Amino acid sequence: MPLPIDTTISPPHTPSNPPAGAAEPDHRTDAAEQTDAADLVCHSVPFEAIPRDAWDRLLAATPAATPFSRWTLHRAWWDAYGDTAHQQYLCLTAARPGPDGEQHSDGDLDADELVAIVPLMHRHEVEPTDAATRTALRHSSRQVSAVSPDAKAIFMGASYHADYATALAAPADLPAVAQALVASLAGPPDPDHGHQPWDVVDLRRLRDDDPFLPALGSAFQDAAATHEWQVLREEEDVCPVATLPGDGDWEAYLAGLSKKSRHEIRRKMRRAESVGPVDFRLVEPSPEAVDVFIDLHQTRWGQEGLFPATPGGDRSRRFLHRLAELEAAEGEEGQLQLGRVEVGGRLIFATVGFDDGTTCYFYNAGMEPDARDLSPGVTGTAAYVRDRLAAGRRRFDFLRGNEPYKYEWGAVDEPIHRLLISRTVGT
Repeated sequence: MPLPIDTTISPPHTPSNPPAGAAEPDHRTDAAEQTDAADLVCHSVPFEAIPRDAWDRLLAATPAATPFSRWTLHRAWWDAYGDTAHQQYLCLTAARPGPDGEQHSDGDLDADELVAIVPLMHRHEVEPTDAATRTALRHSSRQVSAVSPDAKAIFMGASYHADYATALAAPADLPAVAQALVASLAGPPDPDHGHQPWDVVDLRRLRDDDPFLPALGSAFQDAAATHEWQVLREEEDVCPVATLPGDGDWEAYLAGLSKKSRHEIRRKMRRAESVGPVDFRLVEPSPEAVDVFIDLHQTRWGQEGLFPATPGGDRSRRFLHRLAELEAAEGEEGQLQLGRVEVGGRLIFATVGFDDGTTCYFYNAGMEPDARDLSPGVTGTAAYVRDRLAAGRRRFDFLRGNEPYKYEWGAVDEPIHRLLISRTVGT
C-alpha cells in the first residue's frame, strides 16, 4: 500500500571494510557542520567522468551503502547494459563565492571537493518486460503503482538487477543533497543529451533505514505544490534477513529456528553427509568460475533463469563476467563471492553473492537437478550459511523477494521503498 511520507530518520547500519585508500568515513551529525543546498552545485555527468577515489571516499561515508553501490558494480553494469539506458549521474560540489558575491562553480570535478554522488539514469523500464530482455527471476511479485513503459523515466543508476540503491554522501549532507537534487530535476533538461522534461522520477531500492529516504521525501514534498508534482511513497518489496549469532555457533543458530525448519535442515544435512563430506568453498572470481555458476544456474532454471539465450541473457552474462573481472582486480578489498558446495567431491550447488565483512548478501544460486536425493537447495544453503557464520558474519541477507524458503532460515523482512514523482501538468 502507498505510505505517507515519513520524515523520521531510522538509525542506519554502519558499513564495514571501506575500500583500500579511502578516507575515513565522514558520519558528521553536528547541525553546525551540515551543508546548505544553496552551497551546492549539481553537475550532470557520465559515470566515466567521476573520479574513482572520490567515489570510494563517499562510499565509505555512506552508512546505507551496500556492495550494490560499489564502483565496480556500476562500471560492470554500464559495460553490459550501456545501450539500454542513458547516464545521468549527478555530482554535487561546493560552490565558491565569486567577485559578485554569488555562488559559482568552475565546472571541474575535483575529487577532493565532491560532496555527493547521486546515480541516476534514463530508462523506459527499470525491469524490462519484453520477452527478449526480461528475466523471470529477480522480479518482485509485489504489485506497485504502474508506470507507462512509454514514459520518460528517471531511475537510480545501474539499478536493474540491483537490490539496494542510494546516494553517496555523509549523513549530515543528505538533506542538502536531496534539496539540490530536487532543484536540479525541477530545472530544464540537460542540453547535452537533449532529453525533454521527465514524466516520472521513479526512485527504487531505497532501504528502510536509509537516511536518504526521508530526506528525499521531504525535499520532493516541499517542491510538489510549486511544480505541480504528485509524490508517492510505497513499499516496493522486502529483503528477508537472518541475524546470525555472534559466537559463530551453528547449533545455536539452528536452535533459533522453528522446530520444523531445524528438523528438516538437520535431516537433509545428515543424509548428504552419509554420502560424503559436505564442503562449501569460495573460489576466485575467474571467467571459469563464472561459467561454472552460470551453467549450473541455467541447468536448474532454463529459460526462466538469468542467462537464457536471449539479448537480455547475453547482457546478464557480460555483466557478471565483467563484475568478476573488476572485483578480482580489487584483491582483498573485493566483495563479490562465488561459492561452491560439494558432497563427497560432487558439485551440487553454486552461489554468487557479496560480503562486506558484516553481512553476506545471497544474490543467486544454481543447483544440480540430478542431485535431488541430496536436497541441493537445503544442503547448499546450509553449507553457505554455516561457512559465513563461522567467518563471523552477523547478517545473512537473502535480498529481494518473499519466497517462502527464506523464512525457514529465520529471516525477517526488511522493507525497501520506492519514491514515485509524477508530473501533473506537461511542460
